[in-house]
Amino acid sequence: MAAASFVSGPLVWAAAPAAASVVWVVIGRAEAPDVRRARERARRDLPHVVGLLADALRAGQSPGAAVSLVSEALPGPASDRLAAVLPRLRLGLPPDAVWAELADDPVLAPLGRALERAGTTGSSVVTAIDRLAYSLAEDGRGEVEDRARAVGVKAALPLGLCLLPSFVLLGIVPVVAGMLGTLGL
Repeated sequence: MAAASFVSGPLVWAAAPAAASVVWVVIGRAEAPDVRRARERARRDLPHVVGLLADALRAGQSPGAAVSLVSEALPGPASDRLAAVLPRLRLGLPPDAVWAELADDPVLAPLGRALERAGTTGSSVVTAIDRLAYSLAEDGRGEVEDRARAVGVKAALPLGLCLLPSFVLLGIVPVVAGMLGTLGL
């Protein structure tokens, strides 16, 4: 139907399957709204999860125990995604492989990469996670500041549309009426 409304003649029969396949691909790639909202909530919760994980590691917990504590203490989508690695750790899979799988998660990828890097290089996990927590908190603050700045720009047009008629009616119309009254018109 869409192809017929844009193309006429014998080209309709060639355009219709092409339009149908494009629509099929676009609809297939569309993300469900609840999945998108859960991913965004997990992304917003990630700095808190990583900060709590850094605190647990600083307190002397192993990475697996720290992940368990964080997933129990801080409910939410980010913790739920993080809790998915616990069964693999408890089964005895190598932690580097588990952290590499965590690095494939679109939300928890920075945490997975930091844990994997610390495990393969032998550097301090606490330092890596502390650095990541600080970086994620700074990024979160920057996003909030950007949204706050955008409010002023987005509010300019509605405020102007509300204030301009009142300015004209209360400021300009009385002056013009007064001037017309003194002219004797």
